[in-house]
Amino acid sequence: MDCKSANNLQAFRESRMLSRAELAKKAGVSPLTIGRVESGEACRLSTMRKILNALEVDLTNRAEVFPSLS
Repeated sequence: MDCKSANNLQAFRESRMLSRAELAKKAGVSPLTIGRVESGEACRLSTMRKILNALEVDLTNRAEVFPSLS
């Protein structure tokens, strides 16, 4: 299953003073993947979960970063 394009990932990342590379390392994905997700490309739910965990966003609050999942 893929996530829809609308997301607040870049704003969340920047509010935590993280570069794409830093978030990617924390999440265990590539910086290219972070860039693609920020630009609205689809991603796997497992990738989204890794990103949320790296940002320390509880899964119950996932709509703050990925509003299309509310």
